[in-house]
Amino acid sequence: MIATLVRSRIAIAAVILCGLYLGYRAQEAKSDATSLRERTLKEAVPTVAVVAPKPLPATETITLPGNIVGWYEAPIYARVTGYVKMWYKDYGDTVKAGDILAEINTPDLDAEYQQAHADLESERAKYKLAEVTAKRWIALRPNHAVSEQSITVQEQGWKSQAAVVRAAEQKVKNIEAFIGFKKIVAPFDGVVIQRNINVGDLVSKEGDLSTPNAKSNLFTVAVVDKVRLFVNVPQTFGPFLQPGLTADVTVAPLPHRHFDFRFLTVAKGFDIGTRTATTVFTIENKDRALWPGTYAQVHLAAPVDRPTFILPSSVLIYKEHATQVAVVKEDGHLHLQTITVAKLLDNIIEVEEGISSGDRVVNNPTAALLDGSQVRVVTPEPGYDLVAGEGATGQEDPRPKEQVQQNDRVAAHRPDARS
Repeated sequence: MIATLVRSRIAIAAVILCGLYLGYRAQEAKSDATSLRERTLKEAVPTVAVVAPKPLPATETITLPGNIVGWYEAPIYARVTGYVKMWYKDYGDTVKAGDILAEINTPDLDAEYQQAHADLESERAKYKLAEVTAKRWIALRPNHAVSEQSITVQEQGWKSQAAVVRAAEQKVKNIEAFIGFKKIVAPFDGVVIQRNINVGDLVSKEGDLSTPNAKSNLFTVAVVDKVRLFVNVPQTFGPFLQPGLTADVTVAPLPHRHFDFRFLTVAKGFDIGTRTATTVFTIENKDRALWPGTYAQVHLAAPVDRPTFILPSSVLIYKEHATQVAVVKEDGHLHLQTITVAKLLDNIIEVEEGISSGDRVVNNPTAALLDGSQVRVVTPEPGYDLVAGEGATGQEDPRPKEQVQQNDRVAAHRPDARS
């Protein structure tokens, strides 16, 4: 009896244990199915990496080509025809006003001068004859030996010959003035930056043998202790071209040196062909580091009212009629936002319309992402984030360091930055 009771209890316990096991297995299977369903649904939602727009300073920068010239530059031409006798100043020589740069032999002019002197002596002799003759006829007037008409003719002949003598004297003076141009002299204190002649060269005010219709200058003298910078500035910068503006300038011979040029003047009108205004800047050049004729890169900055943001160029979605980016909304859905790109650089873009600083912009969007799609934001593993630097998250500027430094330097030269 006792054995039967024990067996019954064991059987009941076995049934209970089997039921518990089967219930556990059923619950586990259900939990696994639920977990698989959730994981499947989760993985079915596309994952995206996002970047945050970074605002730029409220300035517009532009880099333009410019030409540096001397404060004064004087190309010196021949005023007489002849052969170069000797030149005394060479490239780079410092000269004072009135220094002789070269001398010219002018055999034709010398012969013309001698002929003018001879003609003058001849006219003076004729004047003396006319004077003697007229005085003799005038002496006969009291006796009425000759007619008054004849006396008047002789008097006027005398005066006419006097005028001829004065004309001959003036001709001699004119030739003497040209003889003064046989010596080529410096017009002011400066430096010789061009010498286009050599001993024996034929020079002429009408040109030379190779280019008879084009005049060629013999020398060019420039003042280099102070220089000017000529820049053609687009009309969008016209309102900012005013006293107080400075330009940050670099030149190829001194790539690591920056020069601060001050605004001097601007043409009060734009060229119709280029829509630019000729603008002049100036700087003291006591160390003569800047040479006339140097090509310069001129960096200008101006304040702007509209906010501008930078993003990596990998966020762009190109459509037929617009350029867009994919923005993740608060509910996790995508919105394809049309933007206006101000500048497209190597690996970044500057956007002036369409986004704000709080937007989450999808980086490297795929073609499968559509407007309104549900997405899941993830953080890429280190080494797999293709964003240029960390600037898109707002931690560091993704622009090239040289560009950032240049823009900061140029912005410091704005008139409002110093006021």
